[in-house]
Amino acid sequence: MNEFSVHIGLIDPKSPANVGAVLRAAGCFRVDAVFYTGQRYARSARFHTDTQGAGRTIPLTGVANLVDILPEGAQLVCVELVEGAIPLPAFRHPDRALYVFGPEDGTLRQELVDRADAVVYLPTRGCLNLAATVNVVLYDRLAKSSPALANDELIRQSRDTNNRLKVRANPGNRAEPGEQC
Repeated sequence: MNEFSVHIGLIDPKSPANVGAVLRAAGCFRVDAVFYTGQRYARSARFHTDTQGAGRTIPLTGVANLVDILPEGAQLVCVELVEGAIPLPAFRHPDRALYVFGPEDGTLRQELVDRADAVVYLPTRGCLNLAATVNVVLYDRLAKSSPALANDELIRQSRDTNNRLKVRANPGNRAEPGEQC
């Protein structure tokens, strides 16, 4: 197993659009695999929102129970609006994790929350949808990780073919007083 690994678990996702958006996020944030439980997604028509084709390189696998597929050495991290949970800004991400997200129209089971190594919530007013929540959690993990991941080569590899912008010399890379951004 890698020193760092990230897996996503989705509990009975209902929206193929959200699963497609989760796959796109998984590709952007270097997730190793995405698992889901339940039958709603498998029965629904595939809705192609994974415009970067992450689904071709990141496995999307239906499973009966996410705890059964917990990778060796990984911590189980539930992400849900649960009383007593840790707010995401205060959470220290484990090197190896299976992040589990509840369904858009329900919640996680108490047994799963009780089994978790950590339970985290996003301190928002109201709840975000599934794909937005996955994006925020994965970005938070990236933002708190090594700065070696951020450089111009990554930008060149990641940007759209129509984007060739560069920041021109401007000390501090910020607008001067009176300038508009």
